[in-house]
Amino acid sequence: MAGSKIRSLHSARQYSVRIAATVFLLPALLIMVVYILYPIINSFINSTMDWRSMGRNKTFTGLANWITLIKDINFWQSFFNNVKIMLLSLVFQIPFAMLLATFLDFHGKKAVLFKILWFFPYLLSAVVIGILFKFSLDSHYGIFGSISKLLGGGAVDLFGNPKAALYTVIGIVCWQYIPFYMVLYLAAYGTIPEELYEAASIDGATQDQYFWRISLPLLRPTIITGMTLSIIGSLKYFDLVWVMTRGGPGVATEVMATYMYKASFVSFNMGYGSTVASGMFILITIIALVVITVLNQKANDY
Repeated sequence: MAGSKIRSLHSARQYSVRIAATVFLLPALLIMVVYILYPIINSFINSTMDWRSMGRNKTFTGLANWITLIKDINFWQSFFNNVKIMLLSLVFQIPFAMLLATFLDFHGKKAVLFKILWFFPYLLSAVVIGILFKFSLDSHYGIFGSISKLLGGGAVDLFGNPKAALYTVIGIVCWQYIPFYMVLYLAAYGTIPEELYEAASIDGATQDQYFWRISLPLLRPTIITGMTLSIIGSLKYFDLVWVMTRGGPGVATEVMATYMYKASFVSFNMGYGSTVASGMFILITIIALVVITVLNQKANDY
């Protein structure tokens, strides 16, 4: 009898917990359905339509938009531009952020001023940064253009040069986001017990040896997290690129998000814009799943 009463009380408690969990999770699930799931499904539906301008007149065309997308050289160029941003962001953002975080951790309170100065770019909005660099790198009145004129040279048009425009954008993107990863790794440094550093010092380890043999192995999970965020974020850039170059010159700095915006709200081809958005969703999802799987496997190996 006592055992059956205990089981019934346990069942009643589990039931009440499930009810409470459902009540608290329902608002979040509702928001996800309305603002995430429904737009994704609606984009795939609209991708099968010939939908011009902002009206309600839609004509079902099946896979016509998808066939056009697969053959669209400009779309694939924008995708490869995203991949370039992703790879170069990994090369520069993660190592530089780790270098700055290591410097701040080793110097502690003495480096408070550096911490403030280095974090400042991340406090600015992407639109502000885009406008700032658009004028700072102006071909005639910008920094490099003015220096070139002083030395007797001509205009320096970084944004107007198809070979330099994308790399200029990547440099600005890194300048904005390195502080974010710096703070992420600095917070991870704070989780390392000071006893490890004291023990390493007693054993005669130098700061370089402490970093490579103690700090870095302990920071690997956070480094992998930062790499994952950088990869996924690099595939979604829009505002900074749009403000500075609008994807130009030509398609030199075109990314998938700016190409989708042009198709939808410049050409007013909402059906094809939805197809671009859906294709963007598929590509980002595939890359994200592959990256997360590989990096998590490496994290587990450590």
